[in-house]
Amino acid sequence: MKIPLSRPDISQKEIKTIIEVLKTPYLSLGSRITEFEEKFSEFIGAKYAIAVSNATCGLHLIVRALEIGDGDEVITTPFSFISSANCILFERAKPVFADIDPDTLTIDSKEIERKVTKRTKAILAVDVFGHPADWDAISRIAHRYGLYLIEDSAEALGSEYKGRKCGTFGDAAVFSFYPNKQITTGEGGMVVTCHKEIAELSRSMANQGRRVKNGSWANHERLGYNYRISEINTALGIAQISRIREILSKRQKVANIYHKKLKGIDGIRIPFVGVDVKMGWFVYVILLSGQYSKKERDKLIKEMAKRGIECRDYFSSIHLQPFYKKLFGYQDNDFPVCERVSARTMALPFYNNLSREDIDYIVNNLQEVLGSV
Repeated sequence: MKIPLSRPDISQKEIKTIIEVLKTPYLSLGSRITEFEEKFSEFIGAKYAIAVSNATCGLHLIVRALEIGDGDEVITTPFSFISSANCILFERAKPVFADIDPDTLTIDSKEIERKVTKRTKAILAVDVFGHPADWDAISRIAHRYGLYLIEDSAEALGSEYKGRKCGTFGDAAVFSFYPNKQITTGEGGMVVTCHKEIAELSRSMANQGRRVKNGSWANHERLGYNYRISEINTALGIAQISRIREILSKRQKVANIYHKKLKGIDGIRIPFVGVDVKMGWFVYVILLSGQYSKKERDKLIKEMAKRGIECRDYFSSIHLQPFYKKLFGYQDNDFPVCERVSARTMALPFYNNLSREDIDYIVNNLQEVLGSV
C-alpha cells in the first residue's frame, strides 16, 4: 500500500468550474476572484477578504499595512511554519518568541506578557494545526498594551473558539489554500479583516501598489508587489468553499476514527482539543511520550515509510533554524516546551477520503513500529 500524507478532494464540480474559466478570455483580475472573496468573507464572518497568491504574502501585506518596521518587535510563536516569523523579518522588524502551551501547542498567553517591551507593536498568534489560540487572554493583553493583533489562521479554516470562527479575532488574519489545507486553490491565500484601511492597503499592495478603485493601470500610488491570484485558482476555490461543510464533516469523521483507534495506545498522545473549541481539522498530529527521543521519532517515520505510509515531523522549532540561530544567537533550551514538542510530533496521513481500512493499516503498523524502537 501507498498512503500519502495528504491528498486534495477534487470533484467533478471543481473540474467543470475550471474548464468554464478556460473558455473565457479572463484568466486574471476577473469576476471569479471577487466571487471567491465574497463567498469566503461570508463564511468567515469578516467584512473584507482579499485573495492573494499565498498566505505568506498575506502575512507580509498585513505587517506592511500595520506599518510594522525597523525597530519594532512582534511577539510570536517559535512553533509554526516559518512564514509566521519570516513575514516580520521582511520588514526588518524583530520576531520575539514566546514559548507554547504544552496542550494546545499554541503560544502561551502567560509568556506573551513577559515579552512586552516599549518596542512591541503587535502580537502574531497562530492557530496551530487548526486549534485556536487562547484568544480571550491574548486579546486582553493586546488591548492592555495597545498592540495590534495578527491572527495566522492558515491552518484553521472552519475552526471555532467559543462559537466564533478563527480568523475574526485579530485586526487582520490570513488563511492558506495549499493542497493539504481544508480547501485548496492549488496555491493561494486570503487576507481577512473588518478594517477598511487594512483591506484597501492590502488589496493595493497585492496589485503592484495600484489604486483600489478608479485607478489607471500605469499609476502606482505606493510600493507594491505582484501577490495576485488567478481566475483559475479562485474558480477552484469557489467550488471548494461551496462544499466546505461537506469537507469539514469528512475531516471530522476521519479524526474521530483516529481518536477511537489510537486511544489507549502506550507511548502516544492524540491531539488535544479544548472544551470551548470546534476543530476544522488540518492535520492529525500525535505526540510521542517522553520515552522517545527525536532520533527515535525520526526512525519511526522512516520505518512507516518503508511500509508505504507517509508520515512527517510537524514543526521544527523556528528559533533553531540555521539562519535564525545565526541572526539572533538562539540556542538549545531557549524555549524548552516548544523544543520538547517539536522533537516528538508525528503527523499521520490525513485527508478527506482516507478510508477506515487505510486507518486500520496505519494504526496497526504504527503499533508494530512503536514496539520496535
